[in-house]
Amino acid sequence: MAQYKWYFEDFHEGQTIDVGTRTVTEEEILDFATKFDPQPFHVNKEAAEKSIYGSIIASGWHTCSMMMRMMVDGFLRDVASMGSPGVDEVRWIKPVRPGDTLKVSTTVLEVRPSTSKPDRGVVKTEWRAVNQHGELVVTVKGMGMYGRRPQ
Repeated sequence: MAQYKWYFEDFHEGQTIDVGTRTVTEEEILDFATKFDPQPFHVNKEAAEKSIYGSIIASGWHTCSMMMRMMVDGFLRDVASMGSPGVDEVRWIKPVRPGDTLKVSTTVLEVRPSTSKPDRGVVKTEWRAVNQHGELVVTVKGMGMYGRRPQ
């Protein structure tokens, strides 16, 4: 079994973990949206300028994908993660624009050992991304399964 820095036993309610930052480029916004969410305010500058957003903005799904990458790079690679049984809530609060720098953290909301599988537990969390102005842009509430520390 791999040796991790974090196991289920290392989580506690209220714990917040900063996982990193990332600056968003217009090129990646256009690339993601063209492939996966080609709404005019994501892919067409002229249409975006006439929209309620006033400029190109990242797809919310792109923002969530960037958060996931930051979570893996800044945290999950060092954790006995067993995946996730699901996400309960996603809230896109403010648009993400080219040049924005996102800072992502995760806060533990609940820690519960599995009642049917003694080798793991479930940790409910809220991921938060703020921009360079400290403005909250997205929250994701969900849960992850984590292996228990080997004896």
